[in-house]
Amino acid sequence: MSESKSLRSLILRFPRLAGAISLLLAAGCKPPPQMTPPVRPPAAVTVAAAISKDVPFYLEEIGKTTAFEYVTVQPQISGQIKSIHFVDGVDLHKKDLLFTIDPRPFEAALNQAEANTAQQTAALVFAKQDFARAEELIATKAISQQEFDQKKNAVAVSEAQVKAADAAVRIAKLNLEYCEIRSPIDGRAGQRLADVGNIVKINDQPLLIIQRLTPIYVDFTTGEQNLKSVREHLAKGTLKTNVWVPGDDQPHTGDLTFIDTNVQNGAGTIKLRATLPNDDHHFWAGQFVNVQLVLEMKKDAVLVPMQAIQLSQTGPYVFVVNKDAAAELRQVTQGQRQGDWMVIEKGVAPGDRVIITGQMLVAPGAKVNVLPPPQVAKS
Repeated sequence: MSESKSLRSLILRFPRLAGAISLLLAAGCKPPPQMTPPVRPPAAVTVAAAISKDVPFYLEEIGKTTAFEYVTVQPQISGQIKSIHFVDGVDLHKKDLLFTIDPRPFEAALNQAEANTAQQTAALVFAKQDFARAEELIATKAISQQEFDQKKNAVAVSEAQVKAADAAVRIAKLNLEYCEIRSPIDGRAGQRLADVGNIVKINDQPLLIIQRLTPIYVDFTTGEQNLKSVREHLAKGTLKTNVWVPGDDQPHTGDLTFIDTNVQNGAGTIKLRATLPNDDHHFWAGQFVNVQLVLEMKKDAVLVPMQAIQLSQTGPYVFVVNKDAAAELRQVTQGQRQGDWMVIEKGVAPGDRVIITGQMLVAPGAKVNVLPPPQVAKS
């Protein structure tokens, strides 16, 4: 009660103070002003139009190149190497001279065989003359039947000896030819495995490996589950293959030329072989390569740039900018990759503008600011 009386007497004594207190109380009862939330500007994005084109439907595997022909050159006679007529790594043509083995022992053997042939031929001439006289004498019973048969047999023996001598001459000539070792194929020489002065033995050691790289094989495998599809498409015509190594600007094209007749045990794969022209010697034997076996061409496929595709828990999607400059989220079904583009089986139509950069700031249904494509500097 004493405090109320004091406040009342204070107000009566100072009326201006009462007005100030009233204003303060009135100001304290007003609600605070409402804050307007800031408006988020449209996200800056770049876009690319979905395109329609014919693209290959393919199987992609890892393969290995193999020489079209692979020959190990070995001596067919024994002797000493007298000279070498090529350098390592050179391109060779069929019948190019590679090595020469000392021919002197074989020349002597040929001379001996020819002399023996002449001797046996002379003996045959004498045997025939002797038998001719015996034929005249047997008619008059001047010689016995046994003596006549002996002379007849002598002719047969001489004829056989002449044939044996002729065969020995042919063998001696062949051995003399073997002194010159020539390339059996067109191809590239490897590193020689013998030097001048080495003694080599017949079929005992390799002298050189020659590989033909034009054309060249590419061997690869695919799962047996693909065999039916491969065979069905192959029945319609030759299947093409695209082959490349990392860093190639363009793949090299070849033909599928072989399918193995059995599935590999345990692996569940089947071996296939492609043949490439390789005229530029781009591929070397033994390289690991990427192989794309084209089964057919898919007509009018829809493609978008790879960077347009985003992933979520519900699967891949893209943002499409509609005519109102707003972003639409589209779930898509992907096909096969085609370089920097991806085939879209469902979800995008040709001409749709898909966002390729700036997706992290885009919300479904929100407006976007489409930036012009970056200018490519001219060299």
